[in-house]
Amino acid sequence: MCKSILFFFLLGFSLSINAQQYWQQEVHYTIQVRLNDQTHELSGYEVFEYVNHSPNTLDRIYMHLWPNAYRDGNSALAKQLYRQGDGKLTFAKAEDKGYIDSLNFKSEGTPLKWEYDVNNQDICIIYLNTPLKNGDRVRITTPFKVKIPSGEISRMGHIGQSYQITQWYPKPAVYDKNGWNAIPYLNQGEFYSEYGTYDVSITLPKNYVVGATGDLQTKSEVAFLDEQQKLTGEMLGSWIENSDKDKLAAFPESSKEMKTIRYTQSQVHDFAWFADKRYGVLKGEVELPHSKRKVTSWAMFTPQNAKLWQHAIEYINDGTY
Repeated sequence: MCKSILFFFLLGFSLSINAQQYWQQEVHYTIQVRLNDQTHELSGYEVFEYVNHSPNTLDRIYMHLWPNAYRDGNSALAKQLYRQGDGKLTFAKAEDKGYIDSLNFKSEGTPLKWEYDVNNQDICIIYLNTPLKNGDRVRITTPFKVKIPSGEISRMGHIGQSYQITQWYPKPAVYDKNGWNAIPYLNQGEFYSEYGTYDVSITLPKNYVVGATGDLQTKSEVAFLDEQQKLTGEMLGSWIENSDKDKLAAFPESSKEMKTIRYTQSQVHDFAWFADKRYGVLKGEVELPHSKRKVTSWAMFTPQNAKLWQHAIEYINDGTY
């Protein structure tokens, strides 16, 4: 009996110690990005604040530069795809490849030394001017440019002027009890990232419909989406009945006028966005089963797929239960 009591006491003590030792790093992003839909490029400027909650002092930060996974056949992604019998990236034309460049990391206006990882071209190492102790934070800035690859290769890319923008900005790797998890981009394995906040402003031609992570802060864009929802309701029947899928799939001309839309979100580990001038928009509302909070649900789809998406809001809302 005494041995049993002692065992459970020691087990409880061990679990308590482990719980106290748990920590998780924190990153806060402010990003401004502009889409050029003629050259299929992004021009951006990023500010991120990295907070060290670990018990260790850090003298460097490993960064994911995952658009470089699409640079050539030497990336981990290209090698993974090739082993699976897919040579699309290994033998891709120059216009179908992608990359990130124009980086210039600074902290408080002072340049930071940085270099690419010797084994993976989509990882770099930033060396801090001042070691980051437990509880300290550092603010790092950089411009960046992204050549958007073909959407036929993996999740990030474009098909014509339809954009799926994922894993697109310089992003600190996870630092945990095992050290730095500087993982190259792969079709499986990209989702281990630090949590934090995002404040992202996207500039692009005015007639694009955008779906993105976070809460939309731009009132004019909310009104634009409501207009698109109304138009979709008027057109949905004809889209479903129209057998000329090529006509429905055609891209309209891009507006000469640009717009900037802003999204914010906290306690998430990534920010992705999708943009297409053809998107139909459906809008609904659902009450969350536990909190009873009401949230707006959205579905965006291309007209040639209207038949498959006509009940999307119902499916989305059902998925909350």
